[in-house]
Amino acid sequence: MRGEPITKESRDKPIAEQAVIRSIRRGTVPTVGVTVGIGDDCAVLEPTAGRHLLATTDLLLEDVHFRRRYAKPADIGWKALAVNLSDVAAMGGQPRWALVALAFPAETTLEEVEAFYEGARTLGSRHAVAIVGGDTTASPAGWLVNVTLLGEAVTPLLRSGARPGDVIAVTGPLGRSAAGLAVLEWPRAPEGIAAAVVAEVTAAHLRPRPRVIEGQWLGEAGQVTAMIDLSDGLATDLAHVAEESGVHCRVDIDLLPIDQSTRDVARALGADALAWATGGGEDYELLLTCEPQALGRLREGLERATGTRLHAIGAVTVPGAGVSFVDARGHPVPTAAGFEHFVTGGRRG
Repeated sequence: MRGEPITKESRDKPIAEQAVIRSIRRGTVPTVGVTVGIGDDCAVLEPTAGRHLLATTDLLLEDVHFRRRYAKPADIGWKALAVNLSDVAAMGGQPRWALVALAFPAETTLEEVEAFYEGARTLGSRHAVAIVGGDTTASPAGWLVNVTLLGEAVTPLLRSGARPGDVIAVTGPLGRSAAGLAVLEWPRAPEGIAAAVVAEVTAAHLRPRPRVIEGQWLGEAGQVTAMIDLSDGLATDLAHVAEESGVHCRVDIDLLPIDQSTRDVARALGADALAWATGGGEDYELLLTCEPQALGRLREGLERATGTRLHAIGAVTVPGAGVSFVDARGHPVPTAAGFEHFVTGGRRG
């Protein structure tokens, strides 16, 4: 990205790529590890010696991953970066640099684009992440966002390390984002739900908080054998761990952390909170497996260091593959599947 500082006169003209680039560059501050940022053909970065470089990317499409009917530009910018931060967190890594590409229709205003980048920068600043480049272009219909994030880790945590006997745990409540989406999609203001509850669940969907600090702590703690972030839903994401590790995973549904706000919304809308917890997706909590004797130490240490509570929800049982959900008597329980990108009609919200 190249450009000069934006002027008031340029604001009054139809939006142009150079105006967008100038605006993005103006909001960029010097960051450690960035030799050359926005303004040349490539950013020039300095990784930390002795660390592995992590790279992830996510694509967000209007009316698939978000709706501008209720998601403001700043919300979209925040979430676009959050989903990538969550991937780096799942590796136990430290996020460093982001490349942000945005396509938008001709009727989009410069103020909307600036708000989008401000949302991304606001979240990025909380984790010392710099936006160092990207691209902008016109879209024939709807917004398209692609973020590439680079990070670092000493020893990345993978999905493939789970072993029979390990405990399965998550870093926080499940189903809250799905509850928020249900409220946002409801055709009218839902009755019987407190305003504070509505605000809590919709914020969980529009501005998820990736567990970056928790991921780094868990990555350094030892005895964590595998980790993944819950983006597509517990059923889907745990199945990835089971497949990559060659194990079977059992989840005890009575142990799933479902907070009261999610239950309240489900009750008011006639929905199933358990289905949201197992298949709703976009909670961006971390799901991990660990050695059973380490659970107490990890739970106490994580809460002391970050204020986040670790919830044991099941166990890795035998070599093989697959995931089963059981009740308190050990009987199988049918659950909702997670998000599938290529299922006809599939959308996230």
